[in-house]
Formats: sequence, structure tokens, C-alpha cells
Amino acid sequence: MKVGVLAVQGDFDAHRKRLEELGAEVVLVRKPEQLDEIAGLVLPGGESGAILRILGERGVEKLKQFVRRKPAFGTCAGAILLAKEITNPEQPGLGALDIRIRRNAYGRQIDSSIREGRLGSAPLEMVFIRAPKIERVGPGLEVLATEGKDPVAVRQGKTMAATFHPELSDDTRMHQEFLKLIGNGHN
Repeated sequence: MKVGVLAVQGDFDAHRKRLEELGAEVVLVRKPEQLDEIAGLVLPGGESGAILRILGERGVEKLKQFVRRKPAFGTCAGAILLAKEITNPEQPGLGALDIRIRRNAYGRQIDSSIREGRLGSAPLEMVFIRAPKIERVGPGLEVLATEGKDPVAVRQGKTMAATFHPELSDDTRMHQEFLKLIGNGHN
């Protein structure tokens, strides 16, 4: 199975390494036409506004079409991009997840932290870097992971998002969930 990692900005290489460790063939997606050759796409952390600018209007439109049809997994800035509603400041998103997400909700870069959350009922290490916060979860969304009372990983249909960086932890369960989603033919 070919899995893409959006490779225009942010730490996309950590996702590539993690997916390859789990046996996936990874394509670093830098051009919109590469979306046609992959079964699913990871949208990594970085800066969501910069990613939108780099992609440009044509790239954003192609990405919107992709996330409507095929599995996508956004982490941190990628989660912001997948949201229907983005605040602090407002910006357009891809509208793939019925969530409201607030950018930089956990503070600045210096406020970054490693915390223990829950994936279902099991503990999960979570790396938060200038992380966004999911402030509203729409109907039909499944909360996969929490940190305290806050939802930090969600799934809606074939789309997943995490406000933390699972690629920076040794725990592979979030990436395994995404590969299962692709493998189950939910595209």
C-alpha cells in the first residue's frame, strides 16, 4: 500500500520513518498530482497557514478533493487543516472533520511538553508542540484519545486527527490505526 506524507513544510520525515517501520511504502507528496497515486495521506505538523500558502489555491483544492474520497491523518497543524472551524486566528480549512480547533492553545514553542494521555483506556505518551486544542466535537465523531478531559485524537469516517505528535514518540499505535483505516478499504 502506498501512503503519502505531505512534504511541503514541517517534520514530515518523522512520519515517513514511522510508516516505513510499520511496512508501508511511503511517497513524499510535494505536487498535487502525486495525490492520485496514494491510498492515504498524512498531513504533518508545521505551520498550517504556511502549508496553505505553499500549496496554493490549486493544491488546496486538490487536497480537499482527496480528503473527501480517501483516508487522511492530520497531526498538529495537519489536524488544524482538516477541521471545519479554525480559530486563533480564523483561517480556512479542508472541512473534513466536524470539529472546532483553536491554534496554539497550549502556548508557545517554549511551553511544549510530553504528557501521558489515554488511547481508549490504555496510557499513551503524547508530545505537544505549540499544539492546537479541539474545542468542539460534532456528532458522528469518535474520540480516540484524551489528555485529561480534552479530546486530542478523533476519527470521523476515513479521517483521523491528533493534536499531538505521535511520530515523535516510540508508540506506533496511532500510525497503526491509520494504516488499518487504509487497509479496511474505507476509501
